[in-house]
Amino acid sequence: MKKTIIKTARVSLLTALVLSNVSWNSISDVETNPPLLTIKGFTFKDYNRNGKLDLWEDTRLSVDQRIDAIIKEMTNAEKAALLIGTGMPGIEVLTGPVGDSKQGLVPGAAGGTEAFERFGIPATVVADGPAGLRIEPIRENDSKTYYATAFPVGTALASTWNKTLLEEVGKAMGNEVKEYGVDVLLAPALNIHRNPLNGRNFEYYSEDPLISGKTAAAIVNGIQSQGVGTSIKHFAVNNEETNRLTINAHVSERAIRELYLKGFEITVKESQPWTVMSSYNRLNGEYTSARKDLLTQVLREEWGFKGIVMTDWFGGFPGFESIQNGSSSDVVQQMIAGNDLLMPGIPVQKKALIEALESGKLSQEVANANSKRILEYIFRTPTFAKYKYSDKPNLVKNAEVTRNAAAEGMVLLKNEKIALPFADRQKEVSLFGVTSYAWITGGTGSGSVNNKHTVSLLEGLTTAGYKLDKELVDLYKPHAEKVLAADKERRKSKGILALPERLPEMKMEDAFIAKKAASSEIAFVTLGRNSGEGGDRVVDNDFDIAAEEIEMLDKVSKAFHEKGKKVVVILNIGGVIETASWKDKVDAILLAWQPGQEGGHSVADVVSGKINPSGKLTMTFPMKYADTPSAKNFPGIPADNPKEVTYEEGVYVGYRYFNTFNIKPSFEFGFGKSYTTFDYSAVKLSSQTFNNSLTVSVTVKNTGKVAGKEVVQVYLSAPSKSIDKPKEELKAFGKTKALKPGESETLKLTLSPKDLASFLENKSAWIAEAGNYKVLIGDSSENIRQTAEFFVANEIVVEKVKKAFALDTQFTELKP
Repeated sequence: MKKTIIKTARVSLLTALVLSNVSWNSISDVETNPPLLTIKGFTFKDYNRNGKLDLWEDTRLSVDQRIDAIIKEMTNAEKAALLIGTGMPGIEVLTGPVGDSKQGLVPGAAGGTEAFERFGIPATVVADGPAGLRIEPIRENDSKTYYATAFPVGTALASTWNKTLLEEVGKAMGNEVKEYGVDVLLAPALNIHRNPLNGRNFEYYSEDPLISGKTAAAIVNGIQSQGVGTSIKHFAVNNEETNRLTINAHVSERAIRELYLKGFEITVKESQPWTVMSSYNRLNGEYTSARKDLLTQVLREEWGFKGIVMTDWFGGFPGFESIQNGSSSDVVQQMIAGNDLLMPGIPVQKKALIEALESGKLSQEVANANSKRILEYIFRTPTFAKYKYSDKPNLVKNAEVTRNAAAEGMVLLKNEKIALPFADRQKEVSLFGVTSYAWITGGTGSGSVNNKHTVSLLEGLTTAGYKLDKELVDLYKPHAEKVLAADKERRKSKGILALPERLPEMKMEDAFIAKKAASSEIAFVTLGRNSGEGGDRVVDNDFDIAAEEIEMLDKVSKAFHEKGKKVVVILNIGGVIETASWKDKVDAILLAWQPGQEGGHSVADVVSGKINPSGKLTMTFPMKYADTPSAKNFPGIPADNPKEVTYEEGVYVGYRYFNTFNIKPSFEFGFGKSYTTFDYSAVKLSSQTFNNSLTVSVTVKNTGKVAGKEVVQVYLSAPSKSIDKPKEELKAFGKTKALKPGESETLKLTLSPKDLASFLENKSAWIAEAGNYKVLIGDSSENIRQTAEFFVANEIVVEKVKKAFALDTQFTELKP
């Protein structure tokens, strides 16, 4: 599948900083020593040095009163400066000269908000990203280092299905954010996996909104427990990187609400993130950053969101060319929509905003509401509280957190004849595949992390005491170094538009492989894939296995199987690849994902049996790309330079499509094997008739020989008289503790009225139909272990809403 698509913004904005050789000189913060005023025994800071106590300086007053006093005093120019970010050094590489871009207080951070000395308002700092904090690790004239922990990518974290563990990951991320002086982490990212070729799927969690929302909420709760903020992104319907600044997504209101907003709704209601980041794309003809129905009506009025909305970096600009031409985004419409903060902020936007305030085109009422929300955010930051950050987060403890999380997110896709675990340290292991030696920590772009060291598979297995074939290692290491260096040069020559590519495999003769099969007990073969911000993946040699990879698998499998020995494939990938054509050639497949900086140790923990894998897929692995419901509508039309994309598949995304239309996948949603076995019994419903809520309880018993954890998945099959519905939908899940052999645990999972409901556009309401509902309890979306039924006597109108997201073009949605 050749690709001649012109990419708009096919770039990591933060890569631009590296290439621009900016000087990391900090701007001065608010003066630390304003004069003091003493009144009736109380001492206050006189920020504006006027010799009297102004309302905003009076700390006896509520935050609300002080903020209102600041807004009342602010000039139009000050309001504009508050509502526009402070820029981003290095952006000139992309945009051409745009005026003064101030470097914030933390080098490598993505941006921040303005300081106002006379009000005692400091500049705050925001930084990427979803796999951990992204800042510059080395600073000018500074011998100290500022490395952060690279955590597993989003797909790996979500595959744990473990909310407690995810909260621990969030706490570790939050520790680094706070101790490095950052106020908000621009994460987590929870867009739906509409199509497996999306270049940023590695950052996102799932094709299912429940998993996406519960995963994000746990991570947000963890991060924000440390007293710093998050920015859930990209809101909304940002499901491709191709022409991401301009693409117009045509989507029905039902699909928007049931799939593309649902995860955000769960996250907002269960964790109240400090900020939400609006996305780049247009939705039904209008930029999301300018849609009042999205940012005010749904987000704030329906869901009760209390924080600020910021744009993605240059959101609302139709490409970098428009910035180079001196254009501004529609700042008035963005402000009216409820997009409080325009990031990273450039002078042309500030000028447009001041003019709009002066002329009355933007009302003071709107500007004041946006300003108030930003000030409320600033007042809760560590920077405002003058937190003395240490620049010494607990990197040792956090490395342990990421090692455990990566292991728990690994999915055992196949394990014939107990090929795994392989714990024998005396017998030799042959380690094939260039990625075994050029291990992938995570994807590229703003979702990458500047960590100090990545543990490769080679290092992980060696440290765990495995005896690796030395001749193979000595051959592969220089090959891996050579192809990595070549890839680095290729990306350098192509500039910041370059995306990662698959590394070429090493050619090996049959006789050489036969020799390895004779001397080694087992073969581990790693297949690797990487992708990144700013571009989507392709089918040939990326989603599909390359001819040279098939050749390697064929040769290794033939040689080792002839000697009665096993072959294990380890997948070091960020998103879905084709597996159907080759999975029968090998004995075991471990999906290791891109498991962060400790990944090599995590794989060794799992293959040795030290940790029993308990990850489950949060997306479908199709037999072939063409089976994907959105395949014919991705990335859009015209094919060579897409301007629009139509979501004709409606709500039938992922397993909702495969199960409803009886399309057999290679590995289904929710699938994942274990080194032990589990029995499901004693399914009970709290009632046979639904009334406000219903509890499902199930007992899980470990019937195997080793300890392990099981993920229990509750799907619901609802009556579909008033509207077509997927065959079943995930409505609840839970994970057992580590159960010893013979040990049982009873899980209780609750269904709410909204879990029963579908969105009916003709009624602008979430409605649960009357009739029989089937509860399906499984260890995957296909393998249902127990069922039960309950009855809804009368139709339930769960929630009435205002109409939103009117279509800008008519199209026919897929129906069963």
